[in-house]
Amino acid sequence: MKSKPDFEASSVTFAASMRRRIQIVRNLLLPVIDFFHPPFRRLMNLQTFRYAVCGVTNTILGFIVFYVCFKFLFAGENIDVGFYVFTPYTVALVASFCFSFPFGFFLLKYIVFDDSDLRGGVQLFRYFIVYLVNLFLNYVLLKITVEMLHIYPTIAQLIDIVILVILSYLFQRNFTFRKKTAS
Repeated sequence: MKSKPDFEASSVTFAASMRRRIQIVRNLLLPVIDFFHPPFRRLMNLQTFRYAVCGVTNTILGFIVFYVCFKFLFAGENIDVGFYVFTPYTVALVASFCFSFPFGFFLLKYIVFDDSDLRGGVQLFRYFIVYLVNLFLNYVLLKITVEMLHIYPTIAQLIDIVILVILSYLFQRNFTFRKKTAS
């Protein structure tokens, strides 16, 4: 059994090791993302471009997880857990969330909004809140655009995504990863 000082020393070593690994990944990704920014410089600043690249990447990877889980892992079969039967697309959506939530947080925290001085736990909680708000808004916007405006669902989702991306950027920049103002 480790004594308390050994445990504290190993947790400090682990944290330092994780910071080094995160820095390595960040140092690999930033030059690649930033390399593609010049053609878009007139349309958006570097931070907005990084947000767009990270958001598209997270969305695509989340969709791939959803598709693989739905098509292959759950093979279109309902999942019976005894007290409830889940549809395969619901379980695939949960799997996609479990992947895209931490991946998206990592990208936003270390690639896009690395200038935030809020503590990581506060950022994570706020990111979760914004993620849930976006999910709810997406549902409401789809209901409005499909059922009230009679827009085809795929087109409606594309319209909704544009609205949500703008709102999400504003929430993430000004709430989740905001910088403290100088007093």
